[in-house]
Amino acid sequence: MALKKDKEKVLGEVFDDERIKTFFAYEAYGNTNPDYHLLEKAYRGMKIDNFSTFLTFFLEKNHDINATNIDGQTFLKTIEPHAQASAYIDALKKNGASA
Repeated sequence: MALKKDKEKVLGEVFDDERIKTFFAYEAYGNTNPDYHLLEKAYRGMKIDNFSTFLTFFLEKNHDINATNIDGQTFLKTIEPHAQASAYIDALKKNGASA
């Protein structure tokens, strides 16, 4: 018997400002820095335009764009090796992120 998928993949989902703000509800787990966790969730779940908007809200809420993971790396440093991350890297740097 085949297992039913829990949810269907949503293509072309609209990310208005209210939808983008829902990403602030994601709670970090264990020793994960909450701000690093939010950046990671947004990066993994948003296209670049939405991610840029997220960064505006992120900074308005006084979150730390240079938050580090448990290995001491900033989020920018973590994604630098990713082949498709250049636009995200630019957005992070534009908003004050450093490696």
